[in-house]
This record gives sequence, C-alpha cells and structure tokens, in this order.
Amino acid sequence: MEVYKHWVRKNREFVHSLESLANGITWLLPERFSSSEIGPEAVYAFLGILSAVNQHIIDTTPMKYQPPGSPKEMFPWPLCISILKDLETVVEVFAEHYYGKEGKWSYLAIMELIKALVRLASFQDSGYQMLLQGGEVANVKLLPSGSGAHHGGLRNQEMNVGFGGHGRLPHINCQISPNLEGRAMAALNRFGDKARMASERKLAKNSYRIFEPSDLSFERPTLSSVFSQKGVYGLSFVTGEVLSILRPLIYVLLIRKHGSRAWKPWFLSLAVELIGMTFLQYGTSSGSRTGDKLYHLTSAEKDEVKRRKLIWALYVLRDPFFTRHTKHRLEKADKYLNQVPFVGFFAGKIIELLLGAQTRYTYTSGS
Repeated sequence: MEVYKHWVRKNREFVHSLESLANGITWLLPERFSSSEIGPEAVYAFLGILSAVNQHIIDTTPMKYQPPGSPKEMFPWPLCISILKDLETVVEVFAEHYYGKEGKWSYLAIMELIKALVRLASFQDSGYQMLLQGGEVANVKLLPSGSGAHHGGLRNQEMNVGFGGHGRLPHINCQISPNLEGRAMAALNRFGDKARMASERKLAKNSYRIFEPSDLSFERPTLSSVFSQKGVYGLSFVTGEVLSILRPLIYVLLIRKHGSRAWKPWFLSLAVELIGMTFLQYGTSSGSRTGDKLYHLTSAEKDEVKRRKLIWALYVLRDPFFTRHTKHRLEKADKYLNQVPFVGFFAGKIIELLLGAQTRYTYTSGS
C-alpha cells in the first residue's frame, strides 16, 4: 500500500489525467439509463471510489517539516462520504432491477441513514463547522499571521485553505462529487487547477505563519461549549446544519411511504430546506447585529451557502412537479429546437440526459 501511495503522490497529474479519461469513457457505455445499467453504474462507481481514494492519498501527502506536537489526524470522513455516494447509485440500480421502482426506496432509505450518521459524526468531529459539498470536502482553516489562538467552528474568520493543522497543504478542491452535476463541471474545474494551486500556495506562504506547538494544543469545541459561547446563534447554526444533513433521509422516507408522485414529500422536503437555511442564516448573517456571538463564515462557507440555494433548482426535476410541469415544457422545447440544424442535435441530447437523470440522480444528488 505504501508503494502505491508513493506512486500516486509522485504522479498526481498523470493519475488525474487517467481518471478524466476513464470517466469520459463511461459515457460511451450503452444503455446507461435503461433497465440493464447495473454493469455501467458499477464500473462508474468503482472509478469514482478509486478516484476518491487517490485524491485522499494526494491530500494527505506529508511535508518535509512536520510540526512537533501535531494533533492526531482526523478520521477521513470526506473519503467515507464520497464512497457512500458512489455506492448509493449502485445500490439504487440494483434494488430497482430486482425489486422495482417502488421497492428500491427501502434500500435508498438505508443508504441515506448511513450517510446521515456519517455526516453527523463528521460535523461533530470537525468542531461543528459547516459541511462543504455535503461533507465531501474537508473544511480546514489556518491561523492568520499574528492572530490569537482561536480555533475550530467558534471563530472561523480564517481562510479555508492550508495545512489543516497537520503541517501540509492539501489540494483545495479535494474530490469533485461524482454525481451528475459534478461530472458536468469536472472539465471546467480541472482547467484552472495548476494556476489556482500555484496562487494558493503563494498565498499560504505569504499570509500565514507555521504553527507553533502551543498553537496546536487546543480542544475541539463541543456542543455544550458552542451553546454556551454562541447562545441562540450557536443553536440556530447547529439546527440549520442538522436539518441540512437529515433532509435527504426525511425526503426518501416520505417517498417510501407516500410514493414519488405524491406532493407531500416534495413540499415537506422543500420546507425542511427553507427552514434549515433560515436557521443557518440567522446564526451567521449579522444584519444590524454585531459581536462575537455570530458565526463568521469563510469565503468557502459562503460559497457553500450559495451552492445549497442553487441546488433548490433540482425541485423542478423531481416528481410530481416534473411530470406535471417541467416534462411538457422540455418536450415542447425539443420539438421546436429539432428544426434548427446542429443546435437541435445538441439540445435533444441535453434533454435526453435530463429525462434520464430525472428518474434517479435528482432525488439524492445535491444532498
């Protein structure tokens, strides 16, 4: 295993190129959205898991200087969550193939329960910091030069780049989520990787100092310390994050009980999203209030809030809204655009992809 780790760290660019090529080839596999897609999905899940493991190996590359008294390395929660998301798709297509479209929801509920428990454990282990990309990206922070020893989720004005308390500079992007929207953005994100990594290393070198042993001897915030120091704002922040973590499980359980064509799961899931965001913004948005009681979001955490709002658009692709409204408009657009040469071909492929993805990815993606 150590030999493989050394090879991956030494040839990281080559590894990323191979992963991109392999992921692209999976799109050529036939009948991706048909009843016989267990094989193609299993192949893609395997590639996704391998990619997540390789990225974790790269992220945990030790530097020559390891600060004395470094804290014990945290459990790799982001890697576990990435693996679970890949496995969930395989479990879904397997359950649908053998137990039907209605019978699959029991198995999805089990997967969502496991994901929720892992995310809750990650949320606690991180000192109650916001989960980025559903927990697939580690939320780590640096001490600014000359700053006081404020750590964890109680004072998070620091930038979300750097050593993560372990004397190394991990890849900022971590692992791109291997779901549908992650694949669509993968090429654009990787395009600027080299330039972005160079600028981030320069920024970290110029703006931050090396940890002293005294800086590393801190206690991770507990739930009681969060509530005692942050009061109602801490309670609001934690409640918002917990609702965000539990929302996919609640949605799948409601679909299992009422069916995917019922409005009750759709409305209640959206309500949980809105209530959770309201709690989150109350604990983080200062407005006319000032003081240390509020959570101060980093730029990465602000981007995460924007991402959560953007994926609300998935509700137009979820039944029953999709069947009653969106699908008819897509078919009408496809009919008109097919008359336009070249444009009609690509528009038809996009609409075909959306129709295929709607049956599966939209219910669990973005969670």
